[in-house]
Amino acid sequence: MIYYSTNKQAEKVNFREATIKGLAPDKGLYFPEQIPQLPKMFFDKLKSMSKAEIAFNVIRPYVGDCIAGEDLFTICKETIDFDFPLKQVSENIFSLELYHGPTLAFKDVGARFMSRCLGYFSKDNKQKIVVLVATSGDTGSAVANGFLGVDGVEVVILYPSGKVSKIQELQLTTLGQNIKTLEVQGTFDDCQAMVKQTFMDNELNEKLFLTSANSINIARWLPQQFYYFYALQQWSFAEAPVVCVPSGNFGNICAGLMAHISGLQVEHFIAACNSNHVFTNYLESGLFTPATVTPTISNAMDVGNPSNFVRILEQFQHSHSNITKLISSLSVDDKTTMQTISGVFQKYNYLLDPHGAVAYHALEQYLFVHQNKKGIMLETAHPVKFDEIVNKATGLSIEIPASVKHLLKLKKVSTLIKPAFNELKDFLLSF
Repeated sequence: MIYYSTNKQAEKVNFREATIKGLAPDKGLYFPEQIPQLPKMFFDKLKSMSKAEIAFNVIRPYVGDCIAGEDLFTICKETIDFDFPLKQVSENIFSLELYHGPTLAFKDVGARFMSRCLGYFSKDNKQKIVVLVATSGDTGSAVANGFLGVDGVEVVILYPSGKVSKIQELQLTTLGQNIKTLEVQGTFDDCQAMVKQTFMDNELNEKLFLTSANSINIARWLPQQFYYFYALQQWSFAEAPVVCVPSGNFGNICAGLMAHISGLQVEHFIAACNSNHVFTNYLESGLFTPATVTPTISNAMDVGNPSNFVRILEQFQHSHSNITKLISSLSVDDKTTMQTISGVFQKYNYLLDPHGAVAYHALEQYLFVHQNKKGIMLETAHPVKFDEIVNKATGLSIEIPASVKHLLKLKKVSTLIKPAFNELKDFLLSF
């Protein structure tokens, strides 16, 4: 598979080069020249295949010969070594729980896959790889866990100070070893802009071997297709589902769209947004206008300039009318999010995190109009990661899973910096 830059001003590369580079030299995102079409036989066997077999068949065309088949299968098997249950919540709404991995969030899939790919590629690389990642919460913890102890790789995580939950922050700041954490006095968009600027700095690129672990990186983004196939593997209805995705930087729904274009049967996609609704506005007006971030209780979606929007444009040949045929969007405010957490718990005894609640409400509203449809919403993080919010909405004290309970006894270690590129540059040059 060959990848081109969405800005069309950089040389085309293979999977290995795109993974290591992260961002194209012309500041564009890498995108595959062709979206593979999976054969009918694959879908005929979907319900009887193992999770590893599904993942291998989905990702192999994208990787090509950059990773040997046996090694790629091992990477896939290790990546998805946990459950992805599809649970019924109401008569017509089902929840795909993506929080059963090591850091209790959907981003474990992409981070685990990418870390293993970079570990594979770094064997032939004499220079140490420095992985940069901006996070609004769950990306950083998933990347930190996935890359912890990987030889030849240093990880630098930037997160907005005071804008992640307590458990998220502890997951970011307590690992040590090859994981370094920068606490930025700004927003996620500030963090993301600083990371992107790093890749354009000649001095840093001469001295360091830099790559990114945000969903701008194809090895983080593309494997997120896997769990859409797992959802349909468990789907027992003849009609294809409506799929609702809580959306911030738009890597997750963008991966779902790739799966659909490859042949996965989905009736319709909903991009559920919080008060940061630049995509909702785009669907209504046809104009994409980045905006200043509004802090919300669904903090991982607090993005005012989503990077992966350009990939959605590529998927639909920049046609607004084609995009609106398959995708709709709804903006959900914090008050409605809290009411949804409370109402779903009282009525169905199902616990949502704030991001899942945004998706649930958006899907519920869509199905109210389309009453003959059934849908799947993505529950992207364990409610315990937002225990104060969930407790306020439900009165329930959530038991902390053993996988994160030990973090409460650890000391946070981070470096506080201003949202200024020169401070990040100085830190990186000190390596």
